[in-house]
Amino acid sequence: MRGGKREGSGRPKGARTVRTTKVAEREHKNGITPLEVMLKAMRAHVDKNDLDAAASIAKDAAPYMHAKLASVQHTGRGGGPIQTVDLTNASEEQLNALEAVFGPLAGSGDDDEGDTSGEGET
Repeated sequence: MRGGKREGSGRPKGARTVRTTKVAEREHKNGITPLEVMLKAMRAHVDKNDLDAAASIAKDAAPYMHAKLASVQHTGRGGGPIQTVDLTNASEEQLNALEAVFGPLAGSGDDDEGDTSGEGET
């Protein structure tokens, strides 16, 4: 059968042509890359205290310097749902034991900065 989409056919996504690769390598050796130009412009704006323009350029340059974080799908054991524990009926003694074990992981406990639940002690 002719025509239509065939699996694996065509140029792979992200593939560069020979000419594009040669030009990029040549300019990289000369130290003139789009990233270098963006960084020089960004620094010039910072020196003039024009932070809005510098931030705009930094936003464009960021993908060249910092990898984008992939999203992660969290699952429980075996790929199932994450199991939760209902502590509403736990005794004061049980809650204190949990606090002793897990409290140090949340911070010093001397202040409520780590408590984002809004249920800190008053």
